[in-house]
Amino acid sequence: MARRVGHEAGTRARGAAQEPKALKRALTTPLLYFFILGDVLGAGVYVLVGQVAADAGGAVWVPLVVALLLALLTAASYAELATKYPRAGGASHYATRAFGPFAGFVAGFCMLAAGIVSVAALARGFGGDYLSAFVTLPVALVAVVFLALLALVNARGIKESTRANVVATVVEVGGLAVVVVLGAWLLLRGDGELGRLTDLGTPEKGAAAAVLSGSVLAYYSFVGFETSVNVAEETRNPRRSYPRALFGALATAGAVYVLVGLAASAAVPTAQLADSSGPLLEVVKEAGGVPPKLFSAVALVAVANGALLTGIMSSRLAYGMAKDGLLPGVLTKVLPGRRTPWAAIAVTTGLAMLLALTGSVATLASTLVLLLLVVFLMVNTAVLVLRRDPGEGDHFRTPVVLPVLGIASCVLLATQIEAAVWLRGLAIVAAGAVLAAISVARRSRRTNEGEGRRADVDASRPG
Repeated sequence: MARRVGHEAGTRARGAAQEPKALKRALTTPLLYFFILGDVLGAGVYVLVGQVAADAGGAVWVPLVVALLLALLTAASYAELATKYPRAGGASHYATRAFGPFAGFVAGFCMLAAGIVSVAALARGFGGDYLSAFVTLPVALVAVVFLALLALVNARGIKESTRANVVATVVEVGGLAVVVVLGAWLLLRGDGELGRLTDLGTPEKGAAAAVLSGSVLAYYSFVGFETSVNVAEETRNPRRSYPRALFGALATAGAVYVLVGLAASAAVPTAQLADSSGPLLEVVKEAGGVPPKLFSAVALVAVANGALLTGIMSSRLAYGMAKDGLLPGVLTKVLPGRRTPWAAIAVTTGLAMLLALTGSVATLASTLVLLLLVVFLMVNTAVLVLRRDPGEGDHFRTPVVLPVLGIASCVLLATQIEAAVWLRGLAIVAAGAVLAAISVARRSRRTNEGEGRRADVDASRPG
């Protein structure tokens, strides 16, 4: 009897040792707010204002407002699911619960692919024109060193990473505030043009088509909020903190973007804004008083911060998918002291380095929006499917109409994406589907083998 008890205790101890350790709950509401705000206020706003102006005309603020409203629809679905199931797997975990492991793998694969591609693109962007204002180095070398340093910050701990993000976010917002102030100063001294703020449409497009086309680009400026669900497991009180941080950060980002759009459009002629790869730098040059190198430094901070936060998302997503059995179990390995997913960080960083060495920024970024729209479509649908599941206690509940509108918004935006991007995006989704089928088949085989062994044991027992 004693031997049996000892054997059972040893078995439980070994099983506990084999279970993935839980991540440390270190994020407070303010830290989570800055995490989301820093991820949304990334490098996109520093380059996209000019492209939005080229598509929509001088009234840049209109597509920005439309894009914010569309992003809030999907954000509401994320708020419900993140508080209902506070797990690191995010969209992958939600799709698995709603539609099974195949859909969960595809959702997770698209998110993971988008995150790794985004980090690689930002790494190359960091080594590009903004850095060349200070020093000229090989882009590939800068990208590899940059990614290695980000991985070390990520592995050190979620609290340390998000504290660094708070500082970086303050710098980013400060740079955007400078643009707003300089735009106002230009108007006050009589050099700006308020009439451009109501100029919608281009010679090729009417007002409605221009707004829709510009909104697709502006939508890219708001993505990033979805990465925060992957740190819900590390939030102290996700059911209370997450909705506040999510909607607060998106509202803040929206207000900042609209003010920046107003300032840029009023301060700089639309054609000049559209032709520039650094449109906000045009505002700085027009106004004077702020050294262009200083603004380039702010842009570098924005790029680095976006890469850090996306890297955190990618590693936590890989960790969460591994916990769900969708990726190899080795990715659940956690540093004993720091309790950060070191294996997932190493693998996702390695893949980002490989992509950064083999592709341009344009090539790496071209399919990002499409991949995220696939994920958002699944998340909005999952909210409706999972309504029959009570979840893990009290949670945020969004009105049914919002995820329905969220589904419609994904379809609408997808119709505006170019055919060449669709081909690349569908190739990635197809690769995810193949890997998903393999993963599901393996899990089914392991389950059947386990049931067969249990049946053999039961049959061998004396009656």
